Amino acid sequence: MSSPTFRSLKNRNYRLFATGQVVSLSGTWGQRVAQDWLVLELSGNSGVALGITTGLQFLPVLLFGLYGGVLADRYDKRKLLLGAQAAMGVLALVLAVLDLTGSVQLWHVYALAFGLGLASVVDTPVRQAFVVEMVGPDDLPNAVSLNSATFNSARIVGPAVAGVAIAAVGTGWVFAANALSYVAVLVGLRAIRTAELFPSKRLERAKGQLREGLSYVRQRPDLLVPMVLVFMVGTFGLNFQITLALVVKEVFERSAGSYGLLSAFLAVGSLLGALLSARRSGPPRQRTLFLAVLAFGLLEVLVGLAPTFELMALLLVPTGVAILTFTTTANSIIQLGSAPQVRGRVMALYVLVFLGGTPVGAPLIGALAEAFGPRSSIVAGGVITALSGVVAAVVMTRVRSLRVEAHLVRRRPHVHVHRLGLE
Repeated sequence: MSSPTFRSLKNRNYRLFATGQVVSLSGTWGQRVAQDWLVLELSGNSGVALGITTGLQFLPVLLFGLYGGVLADRYDKRKLLLGAQAAMGVLALVLAVLDLTGSVQLWHVYALAFGLGLASVVDTPVRQAFVVEMVGPDDLPNAVSLNSATFNSARIVGPAVAGVAIAAVGTGWVFAANALSYVAVLVGLRAIRTAELFPSKRLERAKGQLREGLSYVRQRPDLLVPMVLVFMVGTFGLNFQITLALVVKEVFERSAGSYGLLSAFLAVGSLLGALLSARRSGPPRQRTLFLAVLAFGLLEVLVGLAPTFELMALLLVPTGVAILTFTTTANSIIQLGSAPQVRGRVMALYVLVFLGGTPVGAPLIGALAEAFGPRSSIVAGGVITALSGVVAAVVMTRVRSLRVEAHLVRRRPHVHVHRLGLE
């Protein structure tokens, strides 16, 4: 606990939260592998069907995600999380029963994926904004990085166990295990001591609060540019859930266990990236953000071109490092740059741009994979990601230049140019 990497775990509330998340997220990642495999079995290996499932799971975020942020600013975040997590557990249980009884159909998976997305509308932005209430602003960057480490530890355990379980007992028991895993996070949330939280002031109900949050970000280039970059990466770069399953089945002609193995290699790299981010001291830097997204794009191109399964698996490790360096830096920049009274809405917008493009990107990537092969979709995602990083860095540099020029002409030393620099 004395290591600077794990300093947030000294906080009892955060320790309870993180422990529950490790168990629950392991089940969630296992379910994602099982869900992908089930969809491929029900659809005859259709990349479009896989893309539709993923798109439906994230469509609610696109439609209603910003309202989740309003709820996060208005109400008790712990209670909101309890309700959302319980709903996710019930949905996993329903899918398990349908699969184990042999009555599951493709439309069932579509409907339950959409239901999971509805629960995520509340869960994701509230969970993001709740972190600072558990640890306070000083430990926020470290806690964000440890959240990512927790998330990716689950990505290692979940897919690896699920791949073996699918081969041994089928997808239905994986869904059942995920439903049971939600008990851990619910117990952890119930045990949190509310007196030890750092609560932000509740937002009183009023008209125009959604527009107020959007206007706040629009007037802040230091928040807006990273959000646009996050949208491009989330829409076109982070589609491994679709592409890796298709590569395993169609290119390498391997089993579900091999898909779980590739996912685990990506997760190992992501875990390393999260732990490296947790060791950093001081505020997050925009230079790190742009370098990480450029590295991710180039590595994704190499993954798509990898001639063998083994080389692809190895390349996924540094790819995971680059992904997590980018996402943890973006998350910290946006959270620390937001005023407490609008943080819930800002983080809802962050989640919206991160995940909301998936209903558009996932079917497009799936169709591209079906038309030209799964390798082409990975390469295309990498090229778009790398170009987005270059464009964002150029735009941010020009914004900084314009603000500096205004500062010199008007001779007003209080202009906040330093916030916009590529430190």
